[in-house]
This record gives sequence, structure tokens and C-alpha cells, in this order.
Amino acid sequence: MCTPPVGMRKACQVDVHAKVAQLRSLVASARAMPMSASCVISRPEVLEHIDELATMLRDALDEADRVVSDRVDVVASGRAEAEQIVADAYVEQEKLVSDTDVFRIARRAADQLLDEARAEAAALRRDTDDYIDERLAGLELSLRKTLDAVNRGRSRLQGRSELDELHLDGAAPLPDPFAT
Repeated sequence: MCTPPVGMRKACQVDVHAKVAQLRSLVASARAMPMSASCVISRPEVLEHIDELATMLRDALDEADRVVSDRVDVVASGRAEAEQIVADAYVEQEKLVSDTDVFRIARRAADQLLDEARAEAAALRRDTDDYIDERLAGLELSLRKTLDAVNRGRSRLQGRSELDELHLDGAAPLPDPFAT
């Protein structure tokens, strides 16, 4: 009569308690026998209440057995789940440690690449400076030659100017070879 779903044990307990209370009330309200502590009660009515009570108690005990059985299963399932969570946590820990190692290795590789790039940049800078110095040295040499040529030309011009001054100082002018 009382087969509640799991989690409804209280309803069955209340029904059992209510049925016991009904039986007590039935006996307490039964007609008393004169000059005796005995009373007259309806046998079929009391037997019906007792049968209902027995069914309720049997259902309650079955439910209790199911709860105990479920408890064992739930505890075993909880333990298995807890062990899986711990195992997953160890795997995640290893992954995080591995990720950290990967990060360190990547950092080392990046630092090495940066050092190599800096060394290559310094070598390129030296090569560029050497190239520019060679080009400037060549330009300097060319400019010196040009300056020497300019100085020679100026010296020649100055030598002619001195001849002209001699001529102006009283020397006879030279005949013009092209004059007619």
C-alpha cells in the first residue's frame, strides 16, 4: 500500500504512524465491557488495520533495504568518481608542468634567436661601416686628386700673372706671333 519513490520515505513513515494512531484510537474508543478492562472491538476492522500496517511496514523495510543498497552503490560510485577526479587532477598537473617546461624551452629558444639576431645585426653594422669607410676613402682620394689638379691649375695661373706683371714693369711686350 505504501510504495513511495526514493526520497519519499517520510510519507510512508507518516502513514505507518497514522495507521498506528488509528489502531490506538480504535481500541481506545471501543465499547468497554462492564466490570472489566476488556472492550468490544470489530475483529474484521482491527485485522484490516493490522494488515494495512503490516503492508506499510513491509514496504518501509523494503525501502530501507533499497536505501541501504543504494547507499552502498552511491558510496562506491562516489569513491570511483573521487579517484577519477584525483587521477584527472594529476594528469592536469603534469600537463601544466609540461606546459611550463614548453614555455621555458620556447623562452630559451627565443632568447637564443634574439642573441643570434643581435650578433648578425652587429656584424651587418660593422660591414656597412667598413663599406661606407671604403667609399669615403675613395671619395677622399678622388677629391685630393681633384684638389691637387685645382692647386696646380691655380699655380700655373699665378705663374702667368707674374709674367704679366713683369711685362707691365717696363719690359717690352713680346711680339704677337699671329699678328699680320
